[in-house]
Amino acid sequence: MSARTTRNRMLAAAAITFATLTLAACNDGGGVREEGASKVTASTESPNTSATTSSPSDKTNEGTSTGAGQAANDTTGTTGTTGSTNSTGSTGSNDSAPTSTRCSSTTTRTTATEVSRPLNHVLLTVTNTGAGNCNLIGYPAVRFGEAQSVPPAFEDSKPQAVVTLAPGESGYASVLLSAADGSGSNGYTAKSLEVLLNNSTGDAAHPSLPAKGVYVDDSISVSYWQSTMADALTW
Repeated sequence: MSARTTRNRMLAAAAITFATLTLAACNDGGGVREEGASKVTASTESPNTSATTSSPSDKTNEGTSTGAGQAANDTTGTTGTTGSTNSTGSTGSNDSAPTSTRCSSTTTRTTATEVSRPLNHVLLTVTNTGAGNCNLIGYPAVRFGEAQSVPPAFEDSKPQAVVTLAPGESGYASVLLSAADGSGSNGYTAKSLEVLLNNSTGDAAHPSLPAKGVYVDDSISVSYWQSTMADALTW
């Protein structure tokens, strides 16, 4: 074999060896690149913690919002309860209930009638001419003629309840003018009468008396107001 042939073979073998080593090196590099790409892909596909983890400021805002919402709810509840309480006492039953005031001469008509039984008595009748109820309190204060004082009342005639007059209704009281047996003193004939309702000062009614007048002595007394004529004439 010539030296030239031997040299060519050695060069060919060296070239093959170099190509093999280069291919191996490239394969190793590709493997590294592929592994690196795999790691990058895994990192890219890792869970997104920002979607599930709140920052401190977010928690603060959340707490503030929740507290404000709760406070708003609490305030609304309190207001509702208060409103319900307020709407319930006041307007309903108190406003719808009829109110009664003392009867006065401006909303009533008063008459004085001399009766045959019992003797020496005058019946006072007060009729409610107003639009609402009114009360007759106590007993009437009467003054006949020029009398300076009002007579006392029969305490036993005091009713158990105040006499309330609805529009058109009447209340009654009797006046004992003088002693039936003539035992009274300081008698006189009176032709005028003043009646203060409710045994108090204020406006007075002036019912007419018989033209001849009525005889009055110091035995004069009155009954409390009664709801019936019969009860009034018992005294």
